[in-house]
Amino acid sequence: MNYHQALAGAGMGPGNNVAGANTGGEFCPDCPTQTMYDPPVTLYEDVYHPQLVNVVHAVNVVKQHHCCPVYNHCYTYSETDVMARGKKARVSSAKRAKKSTKKRSRK
Repeated sequence: MNYHQALAGAGMGPGNNVAGANTGGEFCPDCPTQTMYDPPVTLYEDVYHPQLVNVVHAVNVVKQHHCCPVYNHCYTYSETDVMARGKKARVSSAKRAKKSTKKRSRK
């Protein structure tokens, strides 16, 4: 039996014979007032406060190096000095060889 059930069974609930208990009327002036203490009731109220939490995220950077062709065009030059012989066209060595064979065959 809990506390509230004990009070109801002590003549304080419906069907009791205490004058004015249910009607809200006045009690007998000859009865002294008594003080009664209810056992304490614990109430919990949740109160939230911000709390700074440092979260460290580790990041590992991997640099991948790749070779890709970048064309650098280089040119080499060579120079040759030759003497020009007037306006007469130079005869190729093949033509000269033909002429010399013709001359030999005539003889």
